[in-house]
Parts: sequence; structure tokens; C-alpha cells
Amino acid sequence: MTENQSESDDGVPSRRQFLTALGGTAFAAAGYGYGTDSPELLAADSATESSSHPASAAHIDALTAIASAVYPSEVSIERSFIESRVFGRVEPEPDHFDKLVTAIEAVDDHASARFGGRIADLSAGRRRQVLQSMGVTTVHPTADGTTAERVRFYLVGDLLYVLFTSPAGGKLLGVENPPGHPGGREAYQQGPEGGER
Repeated sequence: MTENQSESDDGVPSRRQFLTALGGTAFAAAGYGYGTDSPELLAADSATESSSHPASAAHIDALTAIASAVYPSEVSIERSFIESRVFGRVEPEPDHFDKLVTAIEAVDDHASARFGGRIADLSAGRRRQVLQSMGVTTVHPTADGTTAERVRFYLVGDLLYVLFTSPAGGKLLGVENPPGHPGGREAYQQGPEGGER
């Protein structure tokens, strides 16, 4: 019985179970062999690189660790992707990045208090269990809500957003040209099923 098939005896959720709990059933299915033939590498986009953000190296490490536990196993993540795509983009709202950093710290604090280690030091399954035990999978994402709601809004929401809007992540869902990433003239000459118009 593999991690992708079921929950382990000690209650550690699989990626599929975690994403399904977040309401990402289609995304979970896409990440487990329905839409890609080979692993997709998520690397930094030089066009979005920026060093003017409030996240420290520890924050980036923590967010990368969470992404590696939440994203489908078909995705290979580089730390530079998380830094450039999450913190290198135009800030959605004033103080958004500060609130994201606060959400990362809340997850790290919870991991240390309940699971005996920083989030980056835990296994992928334990990282998902940290988020689940905080209630992140059962709340509505709310920017000014409870800690769990803010973690869901800022941390999980941002991770899924940057994956969905990257070319590699879009390919997992059958979206070859996510917003901001034009696919060239040929992409616009194809019909819904990939045939010529």
C-alpha cells in the first residue's frame, strides 16, 4: 500500500486525500497520472525574480517543504521556484507578503509544538498532518479569519495559485497556456480538443 493509495496507520494523509480535502479533486487526479507523461520541473522564472520581500531563507525553506508535501508527486520543485513565483511576483494586496510570512511562522510553530520539529524537518506526510491538525483542510480561506483560515488563504492559496499559473503546473491540468504565459501562434490555432480550427 503506497502513500498515494491510502492513509497510513498513524493517520498521516496522502497527497490525494489532502488535496481532495482542500476541494482540489480534479487537481489531485491530474497530478496522479492523468495529464502528464513525465515529471514536471518547477524552476525559477527569471522574469519574476526579486529580492525585495520580507521572507527569510527559513521562510522560503518552510514554504518549499510544504509545497513538496502538497503538490502532486509528478511535480519536482526547486526552492528558487517558490521564492521567485511566490515572493517575486507583484504583491496582490498591501501587506500580503507580510501576512504570508506570518502564516508560514504559524505553521512552523504548530509543527514544533505538536510534532517536535520545524516543518522543513518533518516527512512529507507529517507536513500534511501538521496542516490537517491545524484545521486547514476544513475551513474556508479567509484573509482576516482564524489562524487556520489565514493559513488556508495565504499559504495554501498562494502555493496552488503559483502552481496553476505556471506552465508546468498548467500542463498537469491540461492548460498549456496559463495566464501570463503565451504559448505561441500554434496554440491559438487549435480547437478545444487540440485539433485545427
